[in-house]
Amino acid sequence: MENLKDIVSNFEIADKIADVKPMGEGLINDTYKVFVDGCDKPKYVLQRINNAVFQDVDMLMDNINKVTDHLRKKGKKTLKFYKSTSNNYYYLDGEKYWRIMDFVPDSITYQTIIPHYSYLAGKSFGEFEYLLSDLNEPIGEIIPDFHNIEFRLKQLRDAVAEDRVGRVKEVQQYLDEIFKREEKMTLGERLFREGKLPKRICHCDTKVNNMLFDKDGNVLCIIDLDTVMPSFVFSDYGDFLRTAANTGLEDDPNLDNIDFNMEIYEAFTKGYLESTKDFLLPVEKENLPYAALLFPYMQTVRFLADYINGDTYYKIRYPEHNLVRTKAQWRLFERAEFKLKDLKL
Repeated sequence: MENLKDIVSNFEIADKIADVKPMGEGLINDTYKVFVDGCDKPKYVLQRINNAVFQDVDMLMDNINKVTDHLRKKGKKTLKFYKSTSNNYYYLDGEKYWRIMDFVPDSITYQTIIPHYSYLAGKSFGEFEYLLSDLNEPIGEIIPDFHNIEFRLKQLRDAVAEDRVGRVKEVQQYLDEIFKREEKMTLGERLFREGKLPKRICHCDTKVNNMLFDKDGNVLCIIDLDTVMPSFVFSDYGDFLRTAANTGLEDDPNLDNIDFNMEIYEAFTKGYLESTKDFLLPVEKENLPYAALLFPYMQTVRFLADYINGDTYYKIRYPEHNLVRTKAQWRLFERAEFKLKDLKL
C-alpha cells in the first residue's frame, strides 16, 4: 500500500501514516482505512472518487462541504474532509481523484431492515432535510435528471424506438402498463412546473447503511453524501421504501417473494413526519404515498430501458438479468399500488 501512503501524504494532515488497508465493499468508490503511528484504530478514511459517475469533482466536493459546514454550525455530527496540498478537497494523482476524511470511531452500520431502524432512518433523513432547509448557498445537481421520471420515460421511449437488439416485442405488456400510468406517475414534475412543489436539498441515496450508529443504537450521523443535491423530498422518502419495504430481492426471480411491507412503510413514515413537520408543505405531505409508488415505477423504467438497449448500463450476471429485475420491480410497484391506493396521511 506504499503508493496509497504517498497519496495520503498529499493531504494536510499532521500524523505520520503507518498503514492503509481496504475498507468495506463500496459499489461506487474504492475506500480504505488509514492508520497512524501510535494508534491501533483507523483515524482517517481514504476514498477514490468515481469520476465516471460524479464527473464534476469540484461541484461534488463543494456540495459536500457546504452541507457539512451547515450541519456543523447547527451542532450536528457530520463528516469532516481535509484539503490537499493544492488547496482542494481532493487530490488528483494524474488520472484518479482522491479525498480523505475523518474515520468516525466506535461507529456501526446496519444492513438489516426492521421497523425500529426504519423509524430511525425516517427521523434522521427527515431531520437532514430540515436542517438544510435554510441553507442559502447554491448546491449543484451532481447527477442531472437523476430522479426525473419524465427524463427516464424519454430514455425508455428512445430505447423502444431504436430496439437495437430486438427485445421490444417480448416486453410489450410491461411497456403498455408503464405508459398507461404515465400521467399519474409524472405528477411531481408537473407540480414543480406549476410552481406548487419546491426542490429541497436531499440526500438522494437513503438507505439504512448510509447512517452510522453508536454502540447503543443511536444515530451518529448520515454518510455517503455524494448524491446530495436539489430534488423533491419524494426522492429521500420513496427511494428508501423502494429497497427497505421490499420483502424480496431487487432481482428476485420468484415474484411470490415480493410484497410491499406496510410495517416498514408506517415506521419510516412516522419518523419522517416527526422530523419534517415544521417545514413540509401540504402538497409534499399529501403526496408521500405517490412517492412510495414513484420509485419502484422509475426503477422498472430504468431496468427495462437497459434491457431493451442490450444491457449497456447495469452490470448483469446472466442474459435476462435486467428483465428479471424489471419484473421484480414491477411486482413491487403493483403491490405498493394496491396497498396505498386509498391511503391518506
